[in-house]
Amino acid sequence: MKFRYAILFVEDVLEAIAFFEAAFGGTRGFVHEGGDYGEMLTGETKLAFSSLALMAQLGKSARRHDAEQPSYEIAFECEDVTGAVARAVAAGARLVQAARVEPWGQTTGYVATPQGILVELCTAIAAPA
Repeated sequence: MKFRYAILFVEDVLEAIAFFEAAFGGTRGFVHEGGDYGEMLTGETKLAFSSLALMAQLGKSARRHDAEQPSYEIAFECEDVTGAVARAVAAGARLVQAARVEPWGQTTGYVATPQGILVELCTAIAAPA
């Protein structure tokens, strides 16, 4: 079994994809002609977006994201967390936590997207010696 993609529910799929391209890189993949579903290529796993309107049409009660009370976060691994946080903020994200070195040696930083999604920007976790 392979984890293929995660779907984030958003008001405006095209707006969310444009923000994620500007803030975190990645490449726009499939986008449905109606604009209610789209994917970003981020390596092995796709990051997909579905509109709240489409979820309602499908009988699902998706909620808006709230970075202040998240029920999850997504993470992008990178080498330069400080630079990645600055890029995200310049694209319109809100700074939640500046880059810092955690007690386990990983560098992390957090931003909230305009869609209310909590995003961790981090270095790889070093394997134990």
